[in-house]
Amino acid sequence: MSDTPGPAPSRPLHLIISCEHGGARVPPRYRPLFAGHEALLATHRGSDFGALALARQMAAAFDAPLFASTTTRLLVDLNRSVGHPHLHSEATRDLPRAERRAMVQAYYRPHRDRIETAVREVATRGGCVLHLASHSFTPELHGELRDADVGLLYDPSRAGERAFAKRWMRSLRVAAPELRVRLNYPYAGKSDGLTKLLRRTWPPERYVGIELEVNQRFVRRGGPAWPALRESLIRSLGATLAEA
Repeated sequence: MSDTPGPAPSRPLHLIISCEHGGARVPPRYRPLFAGHEALLATHRGSDFGALALARQMAAAFDAPLFASTTTRLLVDLNRSVGHPHLHSEATRDLPRAERRAMVQAYYRPHRDRIETAVREVATRGGCVLHLASHSFTPELHGELRDADVGLLYDPSRAGERAFAKRWMRSLRVAAPELRVRLNYPYAGKSDGLTKLLRRTWPPERYVGIELEVNQRFVRRGGPAWPALRESLIRSLGATLAEA
């Protein structure tokens, strides 16, 4: 595949922002399930540290709709397909099927339905949605250090996504040249998730899905680096939107 960006979508982009793992809240009725799993809730498996703060700041900066959940993904993972082996965690996967279905209906479906409705409202009018999903990743996984500060995930087979991600990476390198920015890292952009579902529903000229992944070390260390990173992401995103 060529490194030259393909054509961007020809229609104006309508930005929406989502955050699937914005908190580690456990609804009261399910708290007994987490007896013995309390420590997990405070780890990267319980939530994406910093992802919601970043999503809120981006939404405010661009006056974009935000769709966010603060229920822990250890209950049901909003960024996994129904039937995926990791849809439920070890705290919930052994529950009766009816109970797991109830979790999906109560927490998973409402989030998914709101986003799908927002995309449909734009796409059926002939517009193109730019969906930014805000996530973060742990600096180290299974003993391996992640070699990036920011990851931009997309489907390489969709020219509009490829072009937008590469333009954003270039803009971000101008805004904050000290950052290590990588494409489709630390995950593959076309792997299972909400953006993949929406790509199956809508063609490239109607939907552009980008998952933003930020290294959680910025959140954990605190200090000025974390707000500076958020500002750099917003400034570079603005430049990319103007270009696209």
